[in-house]
Amino acid sequence: MKLADVEDHMQKSVEATQRAFNTIRTGRANTSLLDRVTVEYYGAETPLRSLANISTPDSSTIAIQPFDRNSLNLIEKAISMSDLGLTPNNDGTVIRLNIPPLTSDRRKELVKTASKLAEEGKVSIRNVRRDAVDSVKKQGKAGELSEDEVKDLQDKIQKLTDKYIAKVDGLLAEKEKDISTV
Repeated sequence: MKLADVEDHMQKSVEATQRAFNTIRTGRANTSLLDRVTVEYYGAETPLRSLANISTPDSSTIAIQPFDRNSLNLIEKAISMSDLGLTPNNDGTVIRLNIPPLTSDRRKELVKTASKLAEEGKVSIRNVRRDAVDSVKKQGKAGELSEDEVKDLQDKIQKLTDKYIAKVDGLLAEKEKDISTV
């Protein structure tokens, strides 16, 4: 496994963690909250983004305007069934989601959720490190690399790991700040 591949995999883990953070609700309306919502549309689970135009007319409202008005009730049901804890308001053409201010208890829960997601990201990065180190050790045993090269590559892999774990920690700190901001 090449160092560039290792770095690429670690970067993808950081990006996945960032996407996961985007689905956590803060006090402000954000269309990415709905990224995980899927709607059963004509028998298939379809991402909400594929069925509707999603916008934020103001800082506390998300507006969802379906491309097909027949899907309004399906979208409303999917949002109600999701883990967002939001109640959709359907006016016949647009579904509005009012984002209430977060309570301190809810903020603490969201910080815990963010921490859990960050830990999953770190585990993913560590798994990439483990696989890369195993690969380097195998190459060393096979005689493809000298002991010094193996040690050097392991050090470089560890430095990459530390760098990307620090990035995840930075993302977590940023998200915690977002959640805690009233």
